[in-house]
Amino acid sequence: MKISTKGRYSVHMMIDLAIHGGRGPVLLKDIARRQHISEKYLGHLVPLLKSAGLISTARGSHGGFTLMKAPDSITLKDIIAAVEGPICLVGCLTDHETCIRSGGCAVQSFWGEATRRMVEVFDAFTLKRLVDEETQKQNISNYEI
Repeated sequence: MKISTKGRYSVHMMIDLAIHGGRGPVLLKDIARRQHISEKYLGHLVPLLKSAGLISTARGSHGGFTLMKAPDSITLKDIIAAVEGPICLVGCLTDHETCIRSGGCAVQSFWGEATRRMVEVFDAFTLKRLVDEETQKQNISNYEI
């Protein structure tokens, strides 16, 4: 499994929201500037993160984006699954119709175990943990969660 740009940028967007959202909604243009990501590209991620219940949007002069949950209750799995779909190494684990060997394949149990372990790792990393690491590495002092 390779995480796409969409997945990586979503994680950076969520970290930025967690760091800078303590004082109210955050503008997309500010996230784009700080993260060196196109505002247009981030705009494509918003509906995916919003429909997953991870962010909310507010319009108007005091509008912007905020997290819908506390950073310690959002996992890397939540973010990646919102924009990439289910975290799975091979399609036959979620859709048995994709492979003629499904159900009778010795390798399928390996793929299943590898996927379960990978999902455990993604689920163990919370947004708060990522923010803590980011603030430590970047020496950000205005961190408010």
